[in-house]
Amino acid sequence: MSKGQNKQEMLNSEDTQILNMIESPELRNQGYQLLVNKFKEKLYWHIRRIVLDHDDADDVLQNTFMKVVRKIDGFQHQSSLFTWLYRIATNESLNFINNKKNRKTEHIEDTLFFKSAGDNLMDEKVILNLLQLAINRLPEKQKLVFNMRYYDEMSYQEISDITETSTGALKASYHHAVKKIEEQLKAGI
Repeated sequence: MSKGQNKQEMLNSEDTQILNMIESPELRNQGYQLLVNKFKEKLYWHIRRIVLDHDDADDVLQNTFMKVVRKIDGFQHQSSLFTWLYRIATNESLNFINNKKNRKTEHIEDTLFFKSAGDNLMDEKVILNLLQLAINRLPEKQKLVFNMRYYDEMSYQEISDITETSTGALKASYHHAVKKIEEQLKAGI
């Protein structure tokens, strides 16, 4: 199978068109704009679930697209464009978190807002904050797998392609993550 045939199998027609535009000097800027428009929202929410903060997610998203621009010539069509972009976004997010850990970090507990003690009903925002706190306490790999599977509704194969981890290991990570989240929520975090 030639590289051209492999490229066609891995990419849908829209992705192929975007890449062809990027390869053309006259259409390069338009191609990058289409790439950003197509993937920015999905990538933003993927990054946001990893780094938590909106401003941080915007920064990581921008870094992701800058890296894509620098590395687009190295895209070898061995995966879909979507998978390649998610892998870059995931790595950029994890690098951001690791760099942030080296500086003084802001914990999610500091940003949680609870209802007054007189109100015994928990609203949706509090429940979502508690869930996010439980997710944030997971080890990085479990957090990443949980977010991709639960929020992004990715298959284990898609996650495997992005993280370069076996589907069996991903299933185990997801199972452990769910159990830990359930335990934390039952214990009231």
